[in-house]
Amino acid sequence: MEDVNRNWATQASAWELAALSFTYPTPELAEAVALGEWADAALEIARMLGAEVDVAGIEQAREHMGMPADELLSALRADATRLFLIGRTPKVALYEGLWRARSDGTDVLLFVNPHSVEVERFVKKCGLVRAEGEANAPFDSVAGECALLEYLAGVQAGIMAVAGASSPDDLPGGSAQAAYEDFLRQHARVWLPRFAEAVAAEARIPFYRAAAVYLAALL
Repeated sequence: MEDVNRNWATQASAWELAALSFTYPTPELAEAVALGEWADAALEIARMLGAEVDVAGIEQAREHMGMPADELLSALRADATRLFLIGRTPKVALYEGLWRARSDGTDVLLFVNPHSVEVERFVKKCGLVRAEGEANAPFDSVAGECALLEYLAGVQAGIMAVAGASSPDDLPGGSAQAAYEDFLRQHARVWLPRFAEAVAAEARIPFYRAAAVYLAALL
């Protein structure tokens, strides 16, 4: 049981790092990349999970080592903006609903599409709500879905409490493990592998190529 819990705790850490990697870049992320800590963590997590990983791909992040953190933060934000935020149809859609609509050849808005609605309902069944100041933030962003998987793995490991529910029995499927596996199957694994491929192809700076390799390894 201890080994099982340790594996789930590692899964939680894995998704926490993925969420940090695909949140709009913060000083925390820039510092971790500049010090080589991001690459160390990504490789150690992959090793602990026994995941097949392109080590050289993750090591690309070390090309940023030694850069002043503020300079690196500017570079990260510039590429994140170019990749994910410019225009109504960015180079790489950051939200499941938009991504899957593009794949289906349909045009949708954030929130107003079946995939985004499904994710929002799932998240709410897990007892989670939007953070203060994020009233209009869709739940189906890459970082949001990674954070959900982090939470469910953490509950299964016994290191996080169930939010807004009396027990893990209230989670979708009747347990944190069932909810985790359902969300991976129905959502994350449907689109995030292709998202990672697109980021790797479109990114201009090494970090985002490395982050894409890491995300693909988790899936």
